[in-house]
Formats: sequence, structure tokens, C-alpha cells
Amino acid sequence: MNNAPLAGRTAIVTGSGQNIGRAIALDFARQGANVVLNGHRNQAALDGVAEEVRALGGQALTVLADVGDAKAVQAMVDQAVQRFGGLDICVSNVSVRLHQPLLEISVEDWDRVLQTNLSAAFFLARASLPHMKARGWGRVIHISGRDGFAPKTNRAHNVTCKAGVFALAKAIAVEFGEFGITANAVAPGIVETSRDPVHYPDAADGFAARRQALPLRRLGSVEEIAGACSYLCSPAGSYVTGQVLHVNGGEFMF
Repeated sequence: MNNAPLAGRTAIVTGSGQNIGRAIALDFARQGANVVLNGHRNQAALDGVAEEVRALGGQALTVLADVGDAKAVQAMVDQAVQRFGGLDICVSNVSVRLHQPLLEISVEDWDRVLQTNLSAAFFLARASLPHMKARGWGRVIHISGRDGFAPKTNRAHNVTCKAGVFALAKAIAVEFGEFGITANAVAPGIVETSRDPVHYPDAADGFAARRQALPLRRLGSVEEIAGACSYLCSPAGSYVTGQVLHVNGGEFMF
């Protein structure tokens, strides 16, 4: 049995300084992948995750870049390819989560959220796909969310983006499948992460009401979201493309 199924592969995981992105990066590292860690502001957080990757025996590259900037994303991919000789996996995980009634969303707010939550996924895929195509193998994963499938109020911009990244994954799946590339979305449910209470007002009590309504009666873990991503990159997931994998404890059953 191969204990390092991603040996020789290189993965970029955006937003990997904490929470879900960090867990994905570490899971890939455990499986032998080189990992490119990305964040926007906190170099120290990225450095900390890089040390964790190296402690697992993996190689890590940290890149501080705004993924809402197409040129910065291209430069990050170029740096990854120069360092590791290619690129095989990209996970778009960055998200800005604002809690605003629709009529209070300014044009600037709308543009900011779409640039970070949706355009960033396009920028990363566009920069990464030529390298995957050259290798005849690739995995594109977009972290979506319940908002794209069971919208909450006061989140119109995020609802649009979370549905949009799944639609983008389907478009990539159709266009690039013949080159051995799959594209999918992973939609987490309520997961134990650090959150800004301003934009998550129902998190103050640990999502008590929603937790009790879940069939599993508990919140998910970041490791469970990482496991879903690893499945999509594994041989077992190689025939899965253009899909959304809901990891939500049964909160919604689509």
C-alpha cells in the first residue's frame, strides 16, 4: 500500500495560514505532496504552518499574496513551478464573509467579496491549468459552502460566490477532463473554526440550536474537510468531477 499517494505532486492551498486551509495543507503534506502556502497578511501564520509541514517530512513554500489580484496569483503559480518543477493541485479556499442586508451592500462591498471569493478561484485555475494540462493530471478544488445551496439572509454577495465557485468547477470539469484534470467543489457545513463574531452572530453560543438540529449532533472538524479534499485527489476520487461534495453532518441532504 502506498503511504504517500501524493508523492511528487505539488499543491497550492490558498488561505492556508489557519482553519480549513491549514488542515488541507497538512493533510496533503502527510501524503507526500509539496505544499505552497498562501495568505494575504500574516506571514508568521504561514511560517508556522510551513514548520508543521516540514515536521511531517514535507517541503513547503510560503507566498504572501492577494488572491484577488490576478497578477499576484500568476506570480505565485510561477514561483511554485520554479521551486518544485510543476503544479498538480490547486485549492481555492480564501473567503471574505460579510453579514449585510442586501440593501446595505455597497458597490464596493459587492466588488470586494466577488473579487476575493469568486474571481480568486478563476485566477488560480487559469494560472494553474496549463501546468496540469502539460502533466496530463490535475485536481482543481473550490471550497464552497452551504450559502450556495441553502442561502441565509444578509449574505447575498457570499451566496452568489459560493454558488459561483461550484459553477466554475463544472465549467472546468467539462473543458479539461480530457487532459486528466478533475474539478470539484467541497461545501463544508458548520465547522469548528475561529470566526469573526461580527459576521457570525449565531456563533456566540457555539451554534447550539443548529448543532442540536444536525443528525450527527456535533460540529464538523477542519480535518474532515481536509479529508474530503484528499479523497478528491486520491485514486479513489479520480472518476469524480464536476460535483459538489457536501460535508455538513446531514444538515442538508441534497
